[in-house]
Amino acid sequence: MKKIIGIALGVVLTTLSCSEKKTEKEVVDTKPTVPVIRENGLKIAFYNQDSLKSGFTFYKQMDNLVKNKQIQFQKQLEKKQLDLQSYLVANDELAKKGQLSDLQMQNIQAEAQRREQEIYAFQQNQGGAIEKQTVDLMNKIYKKIEEASKKYCEIHKIDMLLVQASGSQFNYINPTMNVTKEFIGFLNQEEKGK
Repeated sequence: MKKIIGIALGVVLTTLSCSEKKTEKEVVDTKPTVPVIRENGLKIAFYNQDSLKSGFTFYKQMDNLVKNKQIQFQKQLEKKQLDLQSYLVANDELAKKGQLSDLQMQNIQAEAQRREQEIYAFQQNQGGAIEKQTVDLMNKIYKKIEEASKKYCEIHKIDMLLVQASGSQFNYINPTMNVTKEFIGFLNQEEKGK
């Protein structure tokens, strides 16, 4: 019995001493080993995409154009909905007073359904058209940015121009690589030259 307790105690002590060694912090080398492509290194820069919305003149103009169309669409939709509501309220009052026949009430109900369908069709057609215009304008903006990016990089010998945006893949980019202000100036200059 004493031998079994002695062996068990030995196993426990050995396990504890091994586990204590594992808890010591290991020093890990965190220095990246990224190969340099050229002798003088890569030139990498980034711009903040959100800043283009407020700084790139063409972007602002297109964004305002889309917003104005959306506002105009919303006003037209609200007017159609208010007209329908007024029509229903006015005829409801007449019905409560008993001034409408069954045939008139059926006609009013049919007219209300026709107007509702008209509003739905307006939402689908006009809303879809505005959405398509928005996508087309955004593609046009991104195409301009893409073309200007290439030219900007060629002029300034930048190997890689990254885009930083909220929710982007980059956790950290050294701020010394930020060319947002300069790139926006270049975009505006290019746009004026056209």
